[in-house]
Formats: sequence, C-alpha cells, structure tokens
Amino acid sequence: MRSDEIKHGPQRAPHRALLRALGVSDAEMERPFVGVANSFSEVVPGHMHLRQVVDAVKAGVRTAGGTPFEFGTIGVCDGIAMNHEGMLYSLPTRELVADGVEAMAKGHAFDALVLVPCCDKIVPGMLMAAVRLDIPAVMIGGGPMLAGRQGGLAIDLNTVFEGVGRHMAGELDDDGLKALECAACPTCGSCSGMFTANSMNCLAEVLGLALPGNGTVPAVYSERLRLAKEAGMTVMDVLARGLTPRDVVTDVAIGNALALDASLGCSTNTVLHLAAIATEAGLDFPLQRINEVAARVPHLCKLAPASDTHVEDLYHAGGIQALMKRLMDAGLMDGDALTVAAPTQADAVAGARVLDDEVVRPLDRPHHATGGLAVLFGNLAPEGAVVKEGAVADDMLRHRGPAQVFESEAEAFAAISGDQIRRGSVVVIRNCGPKGAPGMPEMLSPTSAIAGRGLDKDVALITDGRFSGATRGSAIGHVAPEAQAGGPIGLVCDGDVIAIDIPARTLSLEVPEEEMARRRAAQPPLAPRPGVTGYLARYVKLVSGAEKGAVLQ
Repeated sequence: MRSDEIKHGPQRAPHRALLRALGVSDAEMERPFVGVANSFSEVVPGHMHLRQVVDAVKAGVRTAGGTPFEFGTIGVCDGIAMNHEGMLYSLPTRELVADGVEAMAKGHAFDALVLVPCCDKIVPGMLMAAVRLDIPAVMIGGGPMLAGRQGGLAIDLNTVFEGVGRHMAGELDDDGLKALECAACPTCGSCSGMFTANSMNCLAEVLGLALPGNGTVPAVYSERLRLAKEAGMTVMDVLARGLTPRDVVTDVAIGNALALDASLGCSTNTVLHLAAIATEAGLDFPLQRINEVAARVPHLCKLAPASDTHVEDLYHAGGIQALMKRLMDAGLMDGDALTVAAPTQADAVAGARVLDDEVVRPLDRPHHATGGLAVLFGNLAPEGAVVKEGAVADDMLRHRGPAQVFESEAEAFAAISGDQIRRGSVVVIRNCGPKGAPGMPEMLSPTSAIAGRGLDKDVALITDGRFSGATRGSAIGHVAPEAQAGGPIGLVCDGDVIAIDIPARTLSLEVPEEEMARRRAAQPPLAPRPGVTGYLARYVKLVSGAEKGAVLQ
C-alpha cells in the first residue's frame, strides 16, 4: 500500500505519532488510507450539504475496511461569480482544484480517493486529478437541485437571468422579478437544468468513475446518502481490484461520453472539460470527433434550458443509466467499457429501463436526428467554435447578418440593456478567451438578456469566451484562435456580414482575404490585458487555447 510509506517501520515513528494525534488507532493504522476530497462551502449552494454526504462516504469506507481522511478543496459558484470580476476566476479554479487534490493525495500517501464535488469547475477539476494521479478513485457528486415552482410551472436559475431581460423590456415589474428570485432555487444541489455541473456529473457516470445515479439522484433525497455510502464501499473494492482511473478513462470511455453528451444536449463547457480530462489521460481529443459522434447519435433527451424538463424528471424517467442502456441497445455506446461500479458498463446498467418516453425519447422519435452539440469551422473559427445545437430555435440554425462588435461582456450587456441590438444582427464579443479576459468567463447575462428581450430568434451571439450551461439560443462560443492569440475574431468590424450554418458546421466571415490581410497588418501588437496580477497573471502565461481544453501547459 502507498500509505505504508508513512506508517510502517521504525523510521516512520514520527509520522505515526502525528497520525495518533489525529486519533488514528492501531487497527485503523493497518487499514488502507482513503483520502476524501470534500468541496463543502458555505458560499456555493450546490455544496452546502456536502458535509452530510461526506459523512456517509466515510461510513462506507469504514464499513468496507478502510480509514478515511477528509480534506477540503476550493470552489467558486458560477452563478454568484457571473457578470463581474469574479467570473474571471471560475475556469482557472478548475486547475487549482486538480492541483490541490494532487498535492493532498501525494503529500499524505493515500491509497485511494473518494472525490465529492457538485458544481461547475469542481467536478472536472477532481476528475482531472483522479486521472493525473492514477490511484483507485470513485467520484460521488452532491446531486442536482430540485426545480422551483411558480404558477404550476417549473423554473430555475436561468428563469431569473431571463427575468432580468424581461424586466429591462418592461414585461416584468420589481415584484414579479423578486417572486422569481425567491422561487427559482428551492434546495441545495447543482442548478436544476442540464447546465455544466449536472452535465459533468452525468458524464462522470459514463466515463466510469462514478456510480449509476450520480448525475440524477436529487441532492435532497435520502437515496443520495445511500449512494454516498456505496461510493465509500466501492472505492475499497476498486482498490482491491487494482483498477485505476487510466484503466477506466480510455479512448472508448471518451467516445461513450461524447455519445451521451450528444443524446443529452449537454453544456458547451463539456467540450473544454472532456478535452482537459483526455489530456490528463494522455489521449487525443480532436474537436472534429464531436461532429462525427453527433452525426450518428440522435438527441433523445431535451432538458432545461432547451425545455421545461429538469434533471429530476430524468431521474424519475430512469436516470442516466436508462439513457445509456437505450444507446447501448442501439449500438451507439460501447458496453464493454470498464467502470468502478461493475465489471463493465453493460453490467452496470443491465437492469435499467426508460420509464418515460417523453423525457427520454425512443430512437425513432428523437428531438433531433443529430446530437445536441456541434463544432463549427470556417475562416472565422479556423480551430473551431462550439454551439449547443439542441437549444437553438430551428429558425436560427442558419443565420446571416451584420456584426455588432463589442470588446467585452460588460460593453455588450450595456448595449443589450440600452436596446441597441438590432434584429437580424450577429453580436460579437471578443477578448474573452482564456488569455484575453483572462480566464474565459461564462456569459449568461448577455444571452439571458437577449432571450428575455425576445431577441433569441432574431439575434446570434459569437464569442471567444464561453457560455453557461444555462444558455440557450444561437450562442456560439470557444471561437479559436481567440482574439488575444491573433484569431480572426479580433479583426471583425461593425457591419461585416457573418454567415452561420449550424447543420453544415460552418462559421464564415464574408470579408475578402485581401481585406483581412490589410487589417491584420494594421493591427497593433497584441498585449495582455492591463492590471492582471496574481494567479491570473500566471494563468495567462501557461493556459492553452479553448480548442485544447484551456489546460495549463
């Protein structure tokens, strides 16, 4: 056992003395040491209940013969950080989470890990750490929030963001906006739609590092605590089997994750995170593969923000495991992939079945014949751009219009708030990439304001930044190369015509190459954003482009 390095032999007497100061008994000293990474926080609603979840995990570890050691990690709530300086730190914290788990696991010679995140960047950060460390590991998330209710309708955090747009347009008064605010987020857990956190918790199941139910059992259900105990027991079984994350997260598992992503219409952020996880596993992740998978996997499950259906509805319809079973039966997912839950993924979901064909549609009646995400290429995005096709209105799948260019999210939001966006236009927000912002901030406020003003079927938005998983409409992000890296998006001028063809997977700037060359020659030297210090300054120097997952090089 790795933990023998800190507890066996006369030379380890000082180490044992410190362990005894923690209350570790002789019997516990002889058992495997299991690190339990707890991202509990009193500032992230998705994490406020994780002490109880972790207590259940530790009970499971002890039941199965291990000695658990809990430690903490940081986490930023994307919703609270949205639309101000805090959002610059959201994506960069993914690397801090991964580095922190690595440091704790290596520093204390843990034999295995149980990872307990819930929201946004914390989930992929922990998955990256697991693959990087390659010691036996199981992930158990905190579970999704229940949807709010108002007037018999299900609502969520995105409803409030869009409510701000309706308030700007005079369609919602102060009392109406406050009523939304007070009803939208009724419980702890990750926000209730197929936003980034729930997308990644679902993908953790199909990647093979989480148990069936991880993505969909609601945070407030006692079943979540039972699942947490099972995760604690499972990690001891995984340790005995000698199964490590790189045995599980293979090219086949990444392909399965892309198939599930396509059928669910997950957040565009999954592209960044799957690329980063694949990088940690030493696997290639060409963006074109997303289109190849989407071409053969239909969009079967349409959840908020693309519909009024929420993750709790998917849970009652059979969960991710039922959707996986449907895809496996159709030959669209490889059931021989390994998983911590069972010998193979096919074994893990063998008893699952779809309980509601409206929530998880059959293959002969999909929402769309192709998957929910698409990567666009063209002279405006030579290295790719990502759109959540499943959340785009049919009328906006193809769009051609004049650019309205903004140098920041704040500048664009002010224009939207001031009713300066023209119908039929293409809003371009640049200098928002990993290096440019820096930190590649999510933009839920501009997209929600556009939707709230009723412009989402008339206006497209393109950026080298990224979007919240709650975003809907023709919102195209991750344009690469970003402006700060010399990408063509940095050369777009007001009035330039941009052509979007999502079915054809193209994003084109209708400006002659000669004119682009002239603009490029006249462009002043690219310089980092002034005033960036501390962690973000180090991040800018090391971060890759969005097409590579915005990983640190």
